Amino acid sequence: KMKQLFLIFLMNLLHQYAGKSLRRDGSSLKSFEDIKNEIAGYTDIAKAIIDLAVHGKAQNRSYERLALFADTIGPRLSGSKNLEAAIKYMFSALQKDGLENVHLEPVKVPHWERGEEFAVMLEPRNHSIAILGLGNSIATPPEGITAEVIVVASFDELHKRAQEAKGKIVVYNEPFISYGETVQYRSQGAVEAAKVGAVASLIRSIASFSIHSPHTGWQSYQPDVLQIPTACISVEDAEMMSRMSLRGTKIVVHLRMGAKTYPDSLSFNTVAEIVGSKYPEQV
Repeated sequence: KMKQLFLIFLMNLLHQYAGKSLRRDGSSLKSFEDIKNEIAGYTDIAKAIIDLAVHGKAQNRSYERLALFADTIGPRLSGSKNLEAAIKYMFSALQKDGLENVHLEPVKVPHWERGEEFAVMLEPRNHSIAILGLGNSIATPPEGITAEVIVVASFDELHKRAQEAKGKIVVYNEPFISYGETVQYRSQGAVEAAKVGAVASLIRSIASFSIHSPHTGWQSYQPDVLQIPTACISVEDAEMMSRMSLRGTKIVVHLRMGAKTYPDSLSFNTVAEIVGSKYPEQV
């Protein structure tokens, strides 16, 4: 009944405001057709801006500014000194560029540090594995973790081989389909591995291409599941261990991670505006 009433209400609302945009206070402003025509009137101005950026004085400026920012500041992990430097840099740059209402909004952010980390394959041969700890991962014990590896291509395979996974390091060699679909292995990989008794998890980087380059990101634990260390590895190493595993070769890996989680840190949202000359009250 409630669903039917909601649908009736929604249909009436859509009919009432069909073809209209709304102000923040809900009042009708213009029809979408009017807005489309207004936008079309800026064709010459838009072309002038594009020409300036592609062929004129601003050619390569965006690339050069991004390169300067990335080279000077570097990675900007939540709660890090680099993030503080990035905020100061952008605050100053926005002011110099003449934007309006440039200001900082205080906000608390997670503070996690990766620390020293490394992984090495001990069997069937000695091989250094390139890793990057996943965000929010716990550390290994100080002496690290040495365990046999089980390689799986999906969560389904992991659950089917749950008995084999107990006490091992789970290596995910999931095929890359798309970032949106495949990223679940990074965000949930440690939790699913812990559910079957694994001692750590290594996730193939969520990327379509690799040059022996791990691609990290954030991952989440669940309150009712034991937390285990987790890191990403390169596509090449995941594929190699998968080939070894399919041949029946025993793989042993030593993993050491020094990650730490601290209390949330004070940071800032960086805000700036270009206030319209004709409709300054609109955002």
